[in-house]
Amino acid sequence: MFLLLSRIFKIWLFAMVIPGIGWCSADAAATQAPEKPVVWRLDNTALIGGLNPEVLGSPRVVKDETQGAVISFDGAHDALVVPVNPIAGWPQFTIEVLLKPDPVGPAEQRFFHIATDNPKNRALLETRIRPGGQWCLDAYLGSNGVSQPQIDWKALHPAGRWYWAAMTCDGKRLAHYVNGHEEGTGAFDYAPLAPGKTSIGVRMNRVYWFKGCIAEIRFYPAALAPTELPSTDKK
Repeated sequence: MFLLLSRIFKIWLFAMVIPGIGWCSADAAATQAPEKPVVWRLDNTALIGGLNPEVLGSPRVVKDETQGAVISFDGAHDALVVPVNPIAGWPQFTIEVLLKPDPVGPAEQRFFHIATDNPKNRALLETRIRPGGQWCLDAYLGSNGVSQPQIDWKALHPAGRWYWAAMTCDGKRLAHYVNGHEEGTGAFDYAPLAPGKTSIGVRMNRVYWFKGCIAEIRFYPAALAPTELPSTDKK
């Protein structure tokens, strides 16, 4: 019995340390989708999602009446760069960002950007500030040799308030939402993105800075239905 158990242990140990063997390969572990959403709470600048981000400028932690501690970005110098692509390898995804755009921010702002080694393969969420302190959401996804921007210039929202912005992709269709309301959709032949980095508050190449606050970012390994998306609208 001892010899049998010893042999089983050696086989298990061999599989654990040799890459590419069945379920325990390093590649499989790196791309396996989690059972629960990945949640990044932005209540400090030292640790985001358990990782140490690169801090650009001086993003500030401020106290919000409804969201508690959140991070404020100045629209010119402030951003965080997290050294991971949370949706790497996922065939489907949902990205949700809880943000409060400033009404006097720059006209074009990239508040969320996933980048990979291939600059054409990326995911972005952006605001467009319009006259009168209103904004609309611009979503962009590039993958598998195709890209798709989505924006509805008529879907305007008063700035200076909290909103949930979301992007979903089920592998065949891309859509984006504000507070659970669909504002753009289209067919999209998606291939999972490779590992990379995530910038919060600016585009990865340090242009189009975001002015406002961000409280939380969530990543789901599935394309959620509109009824499953969060909203800050009062019931």
